[in-house]
Amino acid sequence: MSEHDKVRQKVTETYARAVKRGPSCCTPTVSKGTIETLAGYSSEELGNLAPDVIVSSFGCGNPVAFSEMKEGEVVLDMGSGPGIDLILAAKKVGPNGRVIGVDMTDPMIERARANVAAAGLRNVEVRKGIIEALPVESASVDWVISNCVINLSPEKERVFKEIARVLKPNGRMVVSDIMAQDLPDWARRSAALYTSCIGGAISEEEYLAGLQAAGMVEVEVRERLVYDANQLAAFATADDAAPSCCGGSRGGELRAEAANALAGKIWSARVHARRGTQGDQVL
Repeated sequence: MSEHDKVRQKVTETYARAVKRGPSCCTPTVSKGTIETLAGYSSEELGNLAPDVIVSSFGCGNPVAFSEMKEGEVVLDMGSGPGIDLILAAKKVGPNGRVIGVDMTDPMIERARANVAAAGLRNVEVRKGIIEALPVESASVDWVISNCVINLSPEKERVFKEIARVLKPNGRMVVSDIMAQDLPDWARRSAALYTSCIGGAISEEEYLAGLQAAGMVEVEVRERLVYDANQLAAFATADDAAPSCCGGSRGGELRAEAANALAGKIWSARVHARRGTQGDQVL
């Protein structure tokens, strides 16, 4: 097994346990108020969702809200998790549109399919796969969305290339993700912080450059939320089988110390981009 596959296996195991347990790895709490405040979901959107969809949410933003999706379009959600964004996107594109979710974690896929069925939607399909090699045809989707997932990939350049590959010419991407600047070495080495969406995060400059190198144009961050120490303290995975935040044994005390050290260096961002065409002189 390669080192990249080992990372994916660790992420899969962590999120499989988490979806059964309930609390979120990437969002400080799973209450409606917190999701509205930190992830940008409206009370109207959440009010139309089953409680199980909200409790299982692992996102750091709302990529659907400002996507300008139209009826009849095809949407791909990378790392679709329990399905909150699948459901919202499906309602935007309507019965003549189509939404595809891709996730690598079996319990997540099962949960998403159950949530989609409970919502009575027939225009959503959830496939098993990794975001570095999407089980999706080239040039087949109008929108790529993703919610706090790309930071978990050990091969982000492959992910960016896959986004460009599956999008139709002039297709668009809107992604909510975690970015980081000047993370200390101990944060990069922590397995708990990696699976908590922090340790694997790259800088905004790297992120945008990676998308541009893959063939995306009009790449920009339109919204940021810089996390303070209190918000960061909740990012550590609540996992008895994994180390606490930063790998220590002092539990909450060390988590607070780590959060204070990382405050201001980590933020969620909403990234927009368009698949370039020959008219843009981008293949």
